[in-house]
Amino acid sequence: MPDVYASIETADDAVQERLAEVLELRAADAAQQAMLEDYLADLPLGDGARVLEVGCGTGAVARTVAVRPGVGEVVGLDPSPVFVDHARRIADGVANLSYVVGSGTALPFADGSFDVVIFHTVLSHIPDAGAALAEAARVTATGGALAVFDGDYATTTVALGDHDPLQACADAAMGALVHDRYLVRRLGTLVRAARWEVVRLRSHGYVENEAPGYILTLIDRGADTLVASGGLGEAAADALKAEARRRVIAGEFFGHIAYASLIATRQ
Repeated sequence: MPDVYASIETADDAVQERLAEVLELRAADAAQQAMLEDYLADLPLGDGARVLEVGCGTGAVARTVAVRPGVGEVVGLDPSPVFVDHARRIADGVANLSYVVGSGTALPFADGSFDVVIFHTVLSHIPDAGAALAEAARVTATGGALAVFDGDYATTTVALGDHDPLQACADAAMGALVHDRYLVRRLGTLVRAARWEVVRLRSHGYVENEAPGYILTLIDRGADTLVASGGLGEAAADALKAEARRRVIAGEFFGHIAYASLIATRQ
């Protein structure tokens, strides 16, 4: 199935609302927050920095950046009016933070408008990631910086052994939610082709075990996707969802996704 995020603005409002909830759930996860803080520490944010987050979703990363010392202005951009509406409501009252509806491959900003551009779990959803990186370079001032953080989603696993039936749910979820599961493996090449100079590329691991949240939503979404495609009956899907929760109660649940972060500069 195609990546729903790749054309999120055309999805039913009910789907967008549900995904907005998932985005905030993931953003509230302590391990996700730790990875965010980890790569932001590599990012040069000078006094008065103007920051653009492309594909901001409900604005969790933009909110985090806006309150960092010295940051002047943060703009979040997303093609989904539903996501942008959520972002505006959550960030109401944050003076240096604003949101606009727009496309990452046709940014509605003048050349050199920003000092920093951030793509947080976004490029893997954009069919033409190279065009998005080139647009980011266009709107970034000379000497400015780029931060990309994304999942190596081909590594997503919930399996406890060979032929674990729950893995089918994880695989189906990735097929429905991610356009390019292998993007981070070509990330350095894509960034350099867009005329950025790579400063650092490193990996981050994400595990859910004793109190899973985000990866449980992936199992549910994957099971629903299999039902919708005719590959699974509803009773079997319900049984797989129940098995995931049985593992949680028994202390046997395991979920893992590898992520990568990249920092580059605009020369």
